[in-house]
Amino acid sequence: MKKHLLGTICLSVVLGLAATAAQAEQVKLGIAAEPYPPFTSPDASGNWQGWEIDFAKAVCEEAELDCVVTPVAWDGIIPALTSNKIDMIVGSMSITPERQQTIDFSDKYYNTPTIVIGAKDLEFEATPEGLSDKTLGVQVATIHQVYANKHFAPAGATIREYQTQDEANNDLAAGRLDAVQADSIALKAFLKTEAGQACCEEKGVVAADVEVLGPGVGIGLRKGDTELKEKLNAAIKEVRANGTYAEISKKYFDFDPWGN
Repeated sequence: MKKHLLGTICLSVVLGLAATAAQAEQVKLGIAAEPYPPFTSPDASGNWQGWEIDFAKAVCEEAELDCVVTPVAWDGIIPALTSNKIDMIVGSMSITPERQQTIDFSDKYYNTPTIVIGAKDLEFEATPEGLSDKTLGVQVATIHQVYANKHFAPAGATIREYQTQDEANNDLAAGRLDAVQADSIALKAFLKTEAGQACCEEKGVVAADVEVLGPGVGIGLRKGDTELKEKLNAAIKEVRANGTYAEISKKYFDFDPWGN
């Protein structure tokens, strides 16, 4: 009798686990293949970590999705999505009208200012006039590249493009750039490093341009993937409401990155 009962219990556990696994839809979660601290970066073992990784895991768990982190070169990440190599992008991708012509987005999950940092021994502001004779570094295929070419290049700034944000930051620290433009969280994290503290300081927040900078950052999705979008939007809303979002954010920031 006990053997029969034990066998029944074991079978129930196995079936339960199988049912749970069957319920979890596997999706490839695309991230940029290069470090972008504190959002995403690989540890010594090559495992990806950071605020955005923790956020994505929480959203996937809430949405009952089996998300497999899949690094992709940033300048090819949208083609990877549209060609079904990945199923969603969690890579600090701002929601912009230009991108919405090609892909769709979830609701926003954070919104922080865009800033310019520069060498301490140079005095200038984050304005077209302030950068008119400066060399400004930006990452390719980003809203910052578009913004700099729209607002700063016509005023006389020299725009230098980089494949990764780290490369731009390193050139700034080495004195090969006057300034760098990017998201405030990423650049403030750099300013806290030894190299950043030695060389640079914040020069200011750039003027608003919603058409270029967008209303915030969302999860990139293929057009027509309505079911996945609905699951993710519901999960984002829930992790925000149940305190998970705040708990994750406190590990990395002393402010709420949700923004306005």
